[in-house]
Amino acid sequence: MSKEITPIRKPWKGELTPRERFIRQMRFQPVDRSFNMEFGYWEENYTQWDIFTKNGIAKEWEANIFFGFDPIAGVYGNAWMDPPFPQKEIGRKGNKIIIQNWDGLTAEVADDGHSTIPHYTDSAIKTPDDWLKVKKERFSLQSPNRIMDVENIIAAHPSSRDYPLGIDCGSMIGRIRDMLTFEGVCYAWADYPEMLEDMIETCCQLVENVLDQVLGKVEFDYASGWEDICFNYGPILPPSYFEEVVAPRYRRICKKLQKHGIDIWYTDCDGDVRPLLPIFLESGINCLFPYEVNSCTHPGELMDQYPNLRIMGGVDKMQLIAGPDAIQSYLESLVPYVKRGGFIPFCDHRCPPDVTPENYLYYLDMKEKLFGMV
Repeated sequence: MSKEITPIRKPWKGELTPRERFIRQMRFQPVDRSFNMEFGYWEENYTQWDIFTKNGIAKEWEANIFFGFDPIAGVYGNAWMDPPFPQKEIGRKGNKIIIQNWDGLTAEVADDGHSTIPHYTDSAIKTPDDWLKVKKERFSLQSPNRIMDVENIIAAHPSSRDYPLGIDCGSMIGRIRDMLTFEGVCYAWADYPEMLEDMIETCCQLVENVLDQVLGKVEFDYASGWEDICFNYGPILPPSYFEEVVAPRYRRICKKLQKHGIDIWYTDCDGDVRPLLPIFLESGINCLFPYEVNSCTHPGELMDQYPNLRIMGGVDKMQLIAGPDAIQSYLESLVPYVKRGGFIPFCDHRCPPDVTPENYLYYLDMKEKLFGMV
């Protein structure tokens, strides 16, 4: 039996279905109002926000219903390591637990369980010989776990649905960065370029394997991806590397998507994406998600510079922390870009517990006032 959720906010009024609204908004066409969604919350929010604890909200899908957001869904195939490394505790060091994670990394994490970026100390892949071993054991295209239950996907997401459905296009190099670490991917680029390109090619083939199973059988409205390869000073590797090695793989995927009418493709890349943006756009990735403001710039600056760019996110979380005046001022600065189209505003990453429930509810109220036009 599914959990019963009692919403505290009604869905915004509208004349279009969520699916119609999403597609039209992302294609710069007139809409009744903005698509209303958020990107979720830190795990701590579910234990620290009284609005969640008092109402039994413990998961993102529950929060989406609780706040009355528009529904949106995605399909994910197996386009990464299979099987993953066994996750296990290796030892302890003061108030740190030393673990091996799913990607084969050795990491130090806090023993009290609070959310923080792990300190990685070792990787299972450092040389081409390491990669060949892991590739053979964990990246085979023939793994039976990579076969998708297409009939079940069709049954779960019929073409008559009223919500947008996306197909995940994985990662060409972001997950590799995860597996090698920040420093490791830099060393690989400098010392083992053939190994790094083979890793990227393997990721591309795994994504193509997913797409070939579902495209033309399931009706998708958008494509998504994850390419967390930038930090606050730009991309970890030079843009020229993306142009020469990564972009050709993007273009292969884009060709498959466009053949089946999918013309909205976002990738999740934090940090300052500006040096990579022309490459993304030329390769078919035409939307940024969740677009972090403080590592980059106000979303309007990029949308003014690139008329065909879409953005999902882009609401500065620091303004949500600052309070009502800052929230209103910032959201008002987004009004012309929401009206322009191609822009769905929401918190520019998972909302942190530093945002008080009162400020968050004010933010949702102001969003509806400014963007819930009917």
